[in-house]
Amino acid sequence: MSTTIAGIAIPDSALAREITDLVRDTESDLLYHHSRRVFLFGALTGKAKSLVFDPELLYAGAMFHDMGLVPAYSSKTERFEVDGANVARDFLRSKGIDEAQIDIVWASIALHTTPGVPQHMKPEIALVTAGVEMDVLGLGFENVATSDRETVAEIHPRGGAFKEGIIDAFYNGVRNKPETTFGNVKADVMAYKQPGFKRTDFTQCILHNHWPT
Repeated sequence: MSTTIAGIAIPDSALAREITDLVRDTESDLLYHHSRRVFLFGALTGKAKSLVFDPELLYAGAMFHDMGLVPAYSSKTERFEVDGANVARDFLRSKGIDEAQIDIVWASIALHTTPGVPQHMKPEIALVTAGVEMDVLGLGFENVATSDRETVAEIHPRGGAFKEGIIDAFYNGVRNKPETTFGNVKADVMAYKQPGFKRTDFTQCILHNHWPT
């Protein structure tokens, strides 16, 4: 039986149910509820902007977007976003999903912490990022009614410790591969959580690489 929250129907196909079960059984409560809010906030944003999007692809992107923070799915060298995107790709391939659709889901996850790019891409890619930015950063509130945001947060609660909890989740997911934070927002998390952390400096990479001046 399908569930509707704030006017948004949660996808209820066999595929969507399998995604829900996998994420629910794998992620912490904090990440699971965050991922569901990302879908709902993304869908509400898409509805407000009259975007045409595939709810199931949006759901897959939202639900898998933080799987790379789970130790079982974390590689030693890839950005956690790419790890999550790869998990989603492998899962969807195993279900016989079209490669073009898989590419959309992969990009929606891989780019969700890359500001300024996703909004120019396909709606599902843009809306995963919109959902993340609304839930984590409080951006885009003007696109979603306060009552709808409150309904979503009531059913999938943030809890008083969400802000520090999501920072901890990011940190735990990248602290053993700090080189993957180069040029992205997770460098901020490392600097916040790890005294003495030194960012990779882009200009120094240019000035001290092997090419002659």
